[in-house]
Amino acid sequence: MPSISEILTTVSDILFSWVLVVLLIAAGAYLTVRTRAVQLRHAAGILSAVRGSRSGAQGGISSFQAFAVGLASRVGTGNIVGVALALILGGPGAVLWMWLVAVVGTATAFSESTLAQVFKVRRPDGSFRGGPAYYIARGLRLPALGAVFAVVFMVANGLAMPMVQANAITASLGAAGHVSPTMGALLVVALTAPVLLGGLRTMASVAEYLAPVMALAYMALVLVILLTHPAQAGEAMTSILAGALGLRPGLAGLAGGLFAAMLNGVRRGLFSNEAGLGGAACAAGSATVSHPVQQGFIQAFGVVVDTLLICTATALAILVAGPGVYAPGTTPAEAAGTLTQDAIAHLVGQWSRWPMAVLVVVLAYTTIIGAFSYAQVCLDYLTDRPWASRALQLSAVACAAVGSLQALTTVWTLADILLGLGAILNLVAILVLSRWVVGALRDWEAQTRRAARGVGESGSAEGARAQVRTEGPVFHADSPHLPAELSTEAWPRSHRP
Repeated sequence: MPSISEILTTVSDILFSWVLVVLLIAAGAYLTVRTRAVQLRHAAGILSAVRGSRSGAQGGISSFQAFAVGLASRVGTGNIVGVALALILGGPGAVLWMWLVAVVGTATAFSESTLAQVFKVRRPDGSFRGGPAYYIARGLRLPALGAVFAVVFMVANGLAMPMVQANAITASLGAAGHVSPTMGALLVVALTAPVLLGGLRTMASVAEYLAPVMALAYMALVLVILLTHPAQAGEAMTSILAGALGLRPGLAGLAGGLFAAMLNGVRRGLFSNEAGLGGAACAAGSATVSHPVQQGFIQAFGVVVDTLLICTATALAILVAGPGVYAPGTTPAEAAGTLTQDAIAHLVGQWSRWPMAVLVVVLAYTTIIGAFSYAQVCLDYLTDRPWASRALQLSAVACAAVGSLQALTTVWTLADILLGLGAILNLVAILVLSRWVVGALRDWEAQTRRAARGVGESGSAEGARAQVRTEGPVFHADSPHLPAELSTEAWPRSHRP
């Protein structure tokens, strides 16, 4: 009889090797068509979404804070270890497929975040909550199914995820400076307890600064490497294109061939940017914005940052290091855990090992913060009792301490399965509710066009355009572009006769 661990591993492998890969790609392709390629038509809007997003929170969570929370969860150890494993198994060509799937995933990220805003609810303290549990309950009118999603996601992100990331923190510290697991556990608890116990606003405030700063620091380091190794950087880009198209058989990874490059690149892209998995939508629904599309754009920008920038930076650093660190088809899979650190140490010196260890620690730490914020949103869907929130916070800190001391492989695998099941529920809901995404997008586009053609307060069309740039379109629950009128206190009505 197979053990429970073996059964869970088999289920997880099936779920993440094929089921979710097919569903995520199919959903991304459908939503790209349904929104008429919103990620391409509004690429400028997505890239500029961060501008002005830090204002307007009005006592809640600002648009930028919601973006930073999503970024904190997206940009984690998977960007360091996961990309290295994709290169080992699929070769340099995996990177191109990672880029392509990110472009498709941007439409999914936009759609789920827009839905989170459309169906969000206002809390007594003036803040908002939204996400898959809410649009499953309010959009599909299936509150029981929304509760199922909330429980699954709360357990996976609030209890299991702190264990996984805390273990990564202590492992990194131990490898870099022989820090004992006990000391690592004390450090993890000291870092996580004040933030997790402080609630969603505290988590958003920490993520607002920590996640973007670490992402920028990492990209700056890799940029310096590329500028100081121009020839190797050019060869790295060539190897990505040649490997993806099967032009150089010697660039295949351990799994060998063009199919391996495609599969590993697709999987890395999908599970790194988290588009469609439901987590970023939990953060998106908490933001205070004037229009759902505004948050849809900014969360879509998170996919760009995660995959097209952070994951690409990791891949280029490894490829620039060359045969001294990484060789397609020969570097063992076991090397993935330290391959990025080895590559950077090879290029800039051994002194970089401690800074890289600190980077891994901070990435894992911000992932704990981001993931737990998703769990908090799900708990708020289930109950608003303060004791329940405090119990979840204390349990998360305890789980982080336990995970720091020992690797609980079965728990990790169970968390993967729970996240996968939650993702399936989320993807089905997004596809069924896609008409609401299209309606919100049409409303935003119609207001933008009218403002561009109209006359603003300054008496000119330019004044109208300036007003749109500074204030943006305003969403109404009774917009004629929506499939039906929303019954909600989160959005105003236009009071049309």
